[in-house]
Amino acid sequence: MLSKMLADEIRLLPYFTREKREFVMLKEQNMEQAAAEVLNPFAIAQAQLDEAADILQLEPEMHTFLREPMREFHFTFPVRMDDGRTQVYSGYRVQYNDARGPAKGGIRFHPDETIDTIRALAAWMTWKTAVVDIPLGGAKGGVICDPRFLSSTELERLSRGYMRQIARYIGLHKDIPAPDVYTNPQIMAWMMDEYQVLTGHQEPGVITGKPLEIGGAAGREDATARGGIYTVREAAKVLEIDLVGTTAAIQGYGNAGQFAHLLATELLGMKVVAVSDSRGGIFNPKGLDVTAVRAHKANTGSVINFAEADNISNEELLELSVMVLFPSALENVITRRNAHHIDATIVAELANGPTTPAADEILYNKGVYVIPDFLCNAGGVTVSYFEMVQNSYQYYWDELMTQQRLDQKMTTAFHAVHNMAQTKKVNNRVAAYLVAVNRVAQATRLRGWV
Repeated sequence: MLSKMLADEIRLLPYFTREKREFVMLKEQNMEQAAAEVLNPFAIAQAQLDEAADILQLEPEMHTFLREPMREFHFTFPVRMDDGRTQVYSGYRVQYNDARGPAKGGIRFHPDETIDTIRALAAWMTWKTAVVDIPLGGAKGGVICDPRFLSSTELERLSRGYMRQIARYIGLHKDIPAPDVYTNPQIMAWMMDEYQVLTGHQEPGVITGKPLEIGGAAGREDATARGGIYTVREAAKVLEIDLVGTTAAIQGYGNAGQFAHLLATELLGMKVVAVSDSRGGIFNPKGLDVTAVRAHKANTGSVINFAEADNISNEELLELSVMVLFPSALENVITRRNAHHIDATIVAELANGPTTPAADEILYNKGVYVIPDFLCNAGGVTVSYFEMVQNSYQYYWDELMTQQRLDQKMTTAFHAVHNMAQTKKVNNRVAAYLVAVNRVAQATRLRGWV
C-alpha cells in the first residue's frame, strides 16, 4: 500500500515539472518492488548461504545439511502474574550447528518474536563464531512477550520459567545462552541461578553476559560496539580514509548504538550527527554530545525532542550523507526500496540482518563498503567466549586485557573477510560467508557427519 504522501504526489503528477514527475514515479516503482521483496529473515539467511555454497562448490549433502537447524525446541510455560492471574508464554531455542563447538547465542524477549527470526539469528551466530574463529557453534532463543509491561518480579518468574524449559538442553558443553534484545545481565543472573537450582551444582559458564560480581567479564558491556568500531577503523585503513572529524549516523540507540556513539567519538575522532530509536531520530550537523543525549533518553524514554537537535525520522537518518552509517536496531531496515538513497561511505552493521540481499547488491554496485553484521557485531560473542574461558579456570582478566584480545580477534577476522572479497571479487557479506561456511563445512567433514 502506498503512503498517503506518495499517493497525494501521484494525484498531483499533472501539475509537476517533468523532473518532479520522473522522481515521483521512481519512488512508486521502488515501493512496489520493496513490497514484493522477500523479508523473511530465515529465507534471507538461507539465500545468503546458497550463494556462498555455490561459490565454494559445496557437495549437495553438505549444502542441504547447513541450510537447516540441527535442533529446535518449541514450548509453552505458565507464569504467575502479580495480580494472581496465570499468563501462558511461548518460547523457542534453536541450536543451528555445533560442528565447531558448543552452540552459543542470545535470548530475546520481544512481542513480535517468530521462529523464523530465531532460526535466522541462530544461523548467523553459527557463521559469526566461525568468522572470528572461536570454538563455538550457533544458537538463539526467545520468548514472545513485552518485558516493558512486566514488573521486576514478573520478569524474574518469566526468566526462571524459560530456564526450566531449556535447562535439559543447555550446558557449558552443549549450548551457552547470553543476553539479546530486551534481556540484560540481571535476567542472565536469574537464569544462571535457576540452572543451579535445577542441576544442584555451580556452573557459571552456562550463561554469559552476567553481572561482573557473579562471573561476568570485564569489558562485556561495550563489546559489541567496540568490536564494530575496530572493524570500522580497519575499513578506513584499507580505504585510505582519515576518519578524524568525519560524520556518523546511528540508527538504533540501545546498548550497541549508545556505545557506538561514545567509541566513535573517543577512539575514531568522529562526529556523530544523528541518532534514532523506535520513536524517531535527532540530527545536528555540528555533532551530538553523547553524555547529553544518553541523559535525555534516560529521562524521557527516547532521543526525540532533544533540545540541541532537530527531530528526523528513522528513514531520513538512514539516507543522510555521512562517512559511516551504523544500523544498530532490528532486521530489514535497508531494502531495495531505500538502498539507492543510502549516502554513506561505510555501512557498519551492528544490528543482525539489517540489509536485505537485494539491497546488498545495490550498495555494492554503488561502491558502499558494507561491514556485514556477523563480522561487525561479533565483538559481543567474542567477549562472551572470553567470559566462558575465565569462568572455566576461575581467573579473571582486567578490562584492558579483554579489549586487547578483542582487538586482535576482530582485526584478524576483518582482514580475512576483506582479503577474501578482493580475491573472489565479491561483496563483503559473501566473502564473510565464504570464510565462515568453509570453516563450518570443514569441521563437519572432519567429524564424519557428511
